[in-house]
Amino acid sequence: MRYAQPVAQLTFQRARTEEKKRQRAEALVEAARSLAMETGVASVTLTAVASRAGIHYSAVRRYFTSHKEVLLRLSAEGWVRWSNTVSGKLAEPGAKSPSRIAGTLAEALADDPLFCDLLANLHLHLEHEVDAERVIEVRRISTAATRSLADAIERALPELGRSGSLDILLAAYSLAATLWQVANPPADLTDVYAEEPEVAPPEWNLDFATALTRLLTATCIGLISGSE
Repeated sequence: MRYAQPVAQLTFQRARTEEKKRQRAEALVEAARSLAMETGVASVTLTAVASRAGIHYSAVRRYFTSHKEVLLRLSAEGWVRWSNTVSGKLAEPGAKSPSRIAGTLAEALADDPLFCDLLANLHLHLEHEVDAERVIEVRRISTAATRSLADAIERALPELGRSGSLDILLAAYSLAATLWQVANPPADLTDVYAEEPEVAPPEWNLDFATALTRLLTATCIGLISGSE
């Protein structure tokens, strides 16, 4: 499943001021974002990013050493987005329960397909062959977002405690990374799978949001039970 959101190509002259350099870097990030949403994170290349942004390939490396570095930046944005979305939802009035926590986490992920695709590739591909400092920068951002999100979950459902709040987040992003791939097979296999009922147990509901909510609800209940 891909989400087309093309951006207009831009043509730049050599950036000579800090503001122009910032604009060029942002143009590259937006180009990578649109390409990833159109054809998937795994298909993004630095050449394609440069072409979409209207920047000569040789100039791109002044800003990013590889396509992975650009995608890492997008993943950092995704962590912050997920944290802010869920924290805002959990701050709303209303009773909080394991299913409410699970559903809020899952729905926010389902509404952000780019972040899910990035999670599926993050540790397997994107953190490899990239300058360690760039990876550390992203880890710092994701850790801060995780702590903020854990605070919101613990306030909403005190029975989970701090450890349980962090564990449900670990489960959420780990499961999301795998389930996203399972629920969104390559386009050329989607029709084939539909005609082959034996490729998966018929009892499985592999709708991404539904499956993730179900598994996270069970995990949340188990974490509370285990802490008693």
